[in-house]
Amino acid sequence: MISFIRFADNLSAWFGKSFAWLIVLMAVGTGYEVVVRYVFNNPTAWALDVSFIMYGTLFMMGGAYTLSRGGHVRGDFLYRLWQPRNQAKIDFVLYIIFFFPGVIALVLAGWKYAARSWSYGEVSVNSPAGVPIYQFKTVIVVAGLLLFIQGIAQVCRCIHCMRTNEWLPADEDVFETEDLLMQKASEAEKDAHP
Repeated sequence: MISFIRFADNLSAWFGKSFAWLIVLMAVGTGYEVVVRYVFNNPTAWALDVSFIMYGTLFMMGGAYTLSRGGHVRGDFLYRLWQPRNQAKIDFVLYIIFFFPGVIALVLAGWKYAARSWSYGEVSVNSPAGVPIYQFKTVIVVAGLLLFIQGIAQVCRCIHCMRTNEWLPADEDVFETEDLLMQKASEAEKDAHP
């Protein structure tokens, strides 16, 4: 069970980090559009569509990674006060009742949209450039499948926590800048006053 959790976490991390590079492409594309629009007075017809497509892809493909790291928003003003075992029981029930039906609906609806889009080579109607979007509708299905795999790992985490009363943590690979600065300041203070 723990090996599957690690596999799913690593898979989600690989996809999340790979697609995170779209941020750089979006910044370059937006910068290019600003220059050609305002400096050369020659705006592109495709820039807005491409930025929407990249942002949507980034958002969808980062979902499983965010789930694996516990980064989704939750209303936990009571939940955080409970014992881990009770938290796991609630999470387990919520995954079964809400998460998996929602993700299955996402995959099935995404499959339908993607198949229809591929069948006629759908292009964006928002710009005269006719940017193809059929391949990006496939992202809905892929993101749903990644969420499903990560959801199984999260259920395994719940089972592990119900048995041990401890959450199995995900690998920490992203740190808040403020936390790193505070840690560095604390270490510097320890070094200054041994």
